[in-house]
Amino acid sequence: MDYRNLNTDRVNELRKEWEAEEKIAHIHGWDFSHIHDRYEEEDDLPWDYKKIIEEYLDPDMKLMDFDTGGGEFLLSLKHPYKNTAATEGFPPNVELCKETLLPLGIDFKPCDNESDIPFADSSFDIMINRHGSFDPKEIHRLLKDDGIFITQQVGGKNDRELVEMVLPGTPEPFPELELSIQKKKFEEAGFEVIRGEEVFRPIRFYDVGAFVWFARIIEWEFPGFSVEKCFDRLLKMQEEIDKNGFVQGTIHRYLIVAKK
Repeated sequence: MDYRNLNTDRVNELRKEWEAEEKIAHIHGWDFSHIHDRYEEEDDLPWDYKKIIEEYLDPDMKLMDFDTGGGEFLLSLKHPYKNTAATEGFPPNVELCKETLLPLGIDFKPCDNESDIPFADSSFDIMINRHGSFDPKEIHRLLKDDGIFITQQVGGKNDRELVEMVLPGTPEPFPELELSIQKKKFEEAGFEVIRGEEVFRPIRFYDVGAFVWFARIIEWEFPGFSVEKCFDRLLKMQEEIDKNGFVQGTIHRYLIVAKK
């Protein structure tokens, strides 16, 4: 390929920068602060997930956050710890939750199977799940009568333009993740879906290094991605950033609020 705007020295410098980002790509909890101000997403969703939860949540309710990550969002709700439970399945985050949630009195249990959650029937007034997996039938079992489930999810068409830029022809990993399909699953499990919304919004990267870090973290969307494998395509991405100031894709999000 002819990268007319990129001389040999700069190409070598970029390779070193990107390989450095690739090497340090890891995540603690669900913390993207490493690329803060180097990319943008979810800044203009038409709903506020936290505010929706707060509309339903009272201090005396039993709350459970399934796939809590590192517990950062759960703690931001400031719900009474004695009425709070959580699960997580990703091993590094499990250890983080044991260190941060258990000493507070939060009922945390490791769990990596959304269809076999280790709590008793009808344990919770509200269950929440942000960007994690879930099984409507298991949620129905765990909720009390009139209990509420609230989730914000990443849709199956998430980041597809970005995937095509570096790994063309990669199939969608989760094509069933869209509002119409998931809404039907909740209704079949015995829920009334009282709110359902779906949106597509821009995601922008202002430097390729941030994208490299991101693509290595979100490995299920970018399977087999590496700087070495995708280097020519990353250089093409760099040219677009040099020209326009950013490279842009599209995020896919949907929201469901369901009542048992």
